[in-house]
Amino acid sequence: MSEATGTARRARIAVVIPCFRVRDHILAVLSGIGREVDAVYVIDDACPESTGEHVRSSCPDPRVRVIRLERNLGVGGATMRGYRAAIDEGMDILVKLDGDGQMDPARIPSLVRPIAEAEADYAKGNRFFDLDDAGKMPFVRLVGNSLLSLVNKMASGYWDVMDPTNGFTALHAAVCRALPLEKISHDYFFESDMLFRLATLRAVVVDVPMPAHYGSETSNLRVGRAAATFPGRFVLRTRKLYFYCYFLRDFNAGTAQFVIGLALAIGGAIFGGVHWLESIETGVPATAGTIMLAALPVLIGGHLLISALNYDIANVPRRPLHPQLAAAAGPGGSP
Repeated sequence: MSEATGTARRARIAVVIPCFRVRDHILAVLSGIGREVDAVYVIDDACPESTGEHVRSSCPDPRVRVIRLERNLGVGGATMRGYRAAIDEGMDILVKLDGDGQMDPARIPSLVRPIAEAEADYAKGNRFFDLDDAGKMPFVRLVGNSLLSLVNKMASGYWDVMDPTNGFTALHAAVCRALPLEKISHDYFFESDMLFRLATLRAVVVDVPMPAHYGSETSNLRVGRAAATFPGRFVLRTRKLYFYCYFLRDFNAGTAQFVIGLALAIGGAIFGGVHWLESIETGVPATAGTIMLAALPVLIGGHLLISALNYDIANVPRRPLHPQLAAAAGPGGSP
């Protein structure tokens, strides 16, 4: 709804496709994009296969813009370059679609609907919703994505979101403008880092069920490098998020439960450990009172930590952010 005119208009949808070694698939992906999309940004991420030039010479669709990057920025860097181009052209909803054919462009209307209807700020695909579809996923990917989902829940606070590495996403432009794009990871940690950054804004994130196709495409993700670098990133972002949400921006029941629970659990463990070592050295068993003084803080502290976790789960954002951001931006911003 435009505040200046009082009339509703359709949100302008842009599709951003980061391209690296997808020459064999990109034309089929582009041909599947429906008329609901207003602009398509093909970001040639210094692709050695010259995917961008291939699109320029072979795709007649006037909606397609090709942006060639002089150096490889990674999937995240290329995507954010496309986001900026789309925002500069006044697009309202930014869809990220991979160029390898794993994602069905016909599902774009389903993906953007929660944002267009002001139910969410960010929507993403979820390949785990349908059990039959999940069963078709390669076993290694299934296990890896399940573990990543659990870690992402803790690092982002979006406990009701699965399949965090799914790259089929939609983001409202007003929320995109509020994100520190220069700080978001440029590599394959991009999707996970996006969830963390969205959580710091308390943006609403929803899953949209959809299957994935696995064919002849080749993944450019280096598993060894990811295994070595991702854990440290998750730990750092978990610490930052809890500091932002429970100490810097707010101090609530979850904060009290966490601080008191952690203090009691650590204090009880230290007290019990000291007296246990003393009993070993002296050969004199600890008294029942000493054991209770060690056990009770640990039990109570553990209970408070579980309560803090439950508070965090219940604290998932529910009120979309983009209507307020768009209104604050005025006529020059997104409606």
